Amino acid sequence: MARTNNANMAPSHRDRSWSPKATNINYFIQDPIPSRYGSENSQSRNSRQREGHQVQDPKARPTLGHQPLHNLVDNLLDDGDSLIDELLGLLGHQDEDNEATSSPDPEIKPTTRHTVPVTRPATKTTEPPKPEPSKETEAPKPTATAKPTSSSENSEAPPDCSESNSIPQTSHPEPTKPATTPSHPNQSEGGPTAAMANQDVFLPVATGPIPQTVTSRDDHPVPKKNVLSDKPIETNKFYAGLFLGTQTNASFTFPYSIAWSKGTGDLQSWGMGISHVEADKIAFGPINDNIPGDPVQYYVNPIGIQSIILSAQELGKQTVLNVENPLPFSANAVLQPQEGSRERITIPVLQGMGFVTGIYSGLQPNVESAVGYKKVVTAGSPRPGVFKYTASLLDGTTWLIYYTPTDGQDPEPRLESAHLLRGPLGWSGTIQVAKNPAGVSGEKMYDNSSGVYAVQGAVSGAVSGRTGTYQIQWAKDGKDAESTPLMMFALPHHLESFDTATQGRATNITLRTTTKGTAAAVIGETWTLVEPDLPIDMGFAPWSVSGGSITQLSARAQKVLTDVAPTELQQDVDQQTDLNSMYYSGKAFSKIATLVYTVDKLGGNPQMAASTFSALKTAFAKFVSNKQQFPLVYDNVWKGVVSSASYNGGDSGADFGNTLYNDHHFHYGYFIHAAAIIGSLDPSWLPENKDWVNMLIRDAGNSVSDDPLFPFSRGFDWYHGHSWAKGLFESYDGKDEESTSEDAMFAYALKMWGKTIGDASLEARGNLMLGILRRSLHNYFLMEKDNKNHPAKFVPNKVTGILFENKVDHTTYFGANLEYVHGIHMLPLLPSSAYVRNKNFVQEEWEAMFAPQAADPAEKVQGGWKGVLYANLAIINPEASWEFFAQSGFNYSWIDQGATRTWYLAYAAGLGGAPS
Repeated sequence: MARTNNANMAPSHRDRSWSPKATNINYFIQDPIPSRYGSENSQSRNSRQREGHQVQDPKARPTLGHQPLHNLVDNLLDDGDSLIDELLGLLGHQDEDNEATSSPDPEIKPTTRHTVPVTRPATKTTEPPKPEPSKETEAPKPTATAKPTSSSENSEAPPDCSESNSIPQTSHPEPTKPATTPSHPNQSEGGPTAAMANQDVFLPVATGPIPQTVTSRDDHPVPKKNVLSDKPIETNKFYAGLFLGTQTNASFTFPYSIAWSKGTGDLQSWGMGISHVEADKIAFGPINDNIPGDPVQYYVNPIGIQSIILSAQELGKQTVLNVENPLPFSANAVLQPQEGSRERITIPVLQGMGFVTGIYSGLQPNVESAVGYKKVVTAGSPRPGVFKYTASLLDGTTWLIYYTPTDGQDPEPRLESAHLLRGPLGWSGTIQVAKNPAGVSGEKMYDNSSGVYAVQGAVSGAVSGRTGTYQIQWAKDGKDAESTPLMMFALPHHLESFDTATQGRATNITLRTTTKGTAAAVIGETWTLVEPDLPIDMGFAPWSVSGGSITQLSARAQKVLTDVAPTELQQDVDQQTDLNSMYYSGKAFSKIATLVYTVDKLGGNPQMAASTFSALKTAFAKFVSNKQQFPLVYDNVWKGVVSSASYNGGDSGADFGNTLYNDHHFHYGYFIHAAAIIGSLDPSWLPENKDWVNMLIRDAGNSVSDDPLFPFSRGFDWYHGHSWAKGLFESYDGKDEESTSEDAMFAYALKMWGKTIGDASLEARGNLMLGILRRSLHNYFLMEKDNKNHPAKFVPNKVTGILFENKVDHTTYFGANLEYVHGIHMLPLLPSSAYVRNKNFVQEEWEAMFAPQAADPAEKVQGGWKGVLYANLAIINPEASWEFFAQSGFNYSWIDQGATRTWYLAYAAGLGGAPS
């Protein structure tokens, strides 16, 4: 479905002057977002190009449109408990002396720890293996260890909103036995793999080569530049701005952002700019007085403030920026005066980092400020070998600057102008900067963590019963790292789910983030997070929080289903699925598989579905044999499985940018869901197809970090708690996601495929991901009236629309109609929908947007979006949903191309809407 540029989107590039001293900040508010779901002609694409910038991402789709290291470091990091207790005492915290027993369920803890290979800085660290001495210097230096283009079937924005009142014509589980890998896949609908206890969720789904039908290519349309690693690259992570295109777009670490100055800005610096944006600096879009509460359409944070710049006198026009050791939570940004220089600044870039740290090797450090210094004062030595300076900027903010020299001597930097703090020649050591909003108590906390910095992160997790527990652990380095506690920032959904011990280490240091509310600094290297009430009993049947999985429908409901189903079972399966888009093909497979399941199990008529089921398996075989219109290829450059549509000069936006790693969790999630249903209905189908499906999982949601063919968790971001859809497209506003429902669909598909093939670890991971998504979506995307994580004047929009790392825009890549903006966060309606979309939110959204007297009454919506809205209504009013889909003379143009009336009727009936 081709998306056209939307004139109502946030404009892209505005300059605003900003005081004091008329310092200029650029509000890069991004172009009208190009067609994320469709291809564009070269003229429209070129018109969006700015000097030095790549074409904006065409990514996502209208129907849904990222990540921790799996392997944990053994005995990661000494907690420095006595010092932490002293620090927390400053803020009145009680001593938490036994973190391991503070979880609500002491029996639930991550089960397996795996060593993460780490190339360590030259100073002593808290994690094995021991570091090698630096060959270049004694200074610490962490180093590296748009949818379809032409098919007529795909020419509309999903769902298909055609007016035709017709159907495309054709020619023609209960719990399984407990085991990590049962010898037989489950063969019934209903509960989870029985009695999961402390199930590690990060075991490999598969190892070894990919299927031979998928060939390799070494000529990816986006060459890998400025990334010094031959391992699989995290294409969808927060630091892509460091290596894509001009290399000048920001990396958003929350709460800070960093961006290479590259000779631009007021100071024309060549260092790394650091920014933190306060609420009074954000820009708001126009008011939409059609929506109750008169919300603004968007808000966006200014880019390019450059409060502090970590630079050096030697940096100039020959400066190069390379990325080393790119990992799920981290990467090292390395600035050198010229390619091959031994002198360098290495900046460990991590999500949630408490300080921005520059590790200098043989350079004269310049700590610059484009905002301007009002004063810089010496603030003593908070601990031996660490020298502190307090910088008051002209915007009224206070920043702390810590120097930790390799030689132990105070560098005594000189304030040479309102913009330059210069250090000594040939200097090696670390410079750390942090913004202090918490006065004296906050300053003491920063003091006691100074000199130490995070270098990478790791995640582990386990599920026991209905409770999932996961840990994020941070490896650290620096001066006295073993005894000095680390400071990192946690987001609101972290703070909600921390166990008691981790909660006790949160401080009063809080900083606003760009798009996710307020972050709080947490002391310590290990975070333990708990997600209760996982949907372990959810199967393929309709599911609700109160009723669980509903596998038995009334005889009256079954009669209606089997009366309606034959019309939809007659669709030509091959024609519906063999498209020029992995996204739309996947949607069709998922739709037809769900239809077959509905008729077979919920309608109780397997004979009626038999012919379509056979055709479904035949059509799926075409993709497994890689004979679809655009076969998949293995990309040996970035390392992943992609569509071949954009090779050989093809449009980079083809199939929503799949070739450039956009939306893989959406595209492949539909195939995985379909395969889970097929395999559950016909276990004999699994042996010939399992490896191909597992390949898709390894690409989009790999569970291990040491797979030589795929990166860990390409899409789902274990720090942010949801996925990022944008791949290798340069972006002013960072990564983004437009369809939370398809994000949840991917997690649900993993869960159900794991259940089908008897992979308890995969099933448990899907359940845990759903639990995390339910929390993160409630915090950041699906806004109830009391939401505190977005500006009050934006919250009445009810959904974010497209959430970027730097901007939130209540629109889509394919239009601004309310049914588009909200419907893309609804479809596909699956059993997981009622879990991640709680009733209170759905009620508020319906009353504000789609009720008869609301902004966009559902009864007046036309095309496939109408069916999406009424299917979603089943979560709060299943009776009204049933009546809509059961009405006589039903108009099939109200059913989008990714759904069936039969399933929508079953869904509403299962949630209690059908007459008994």
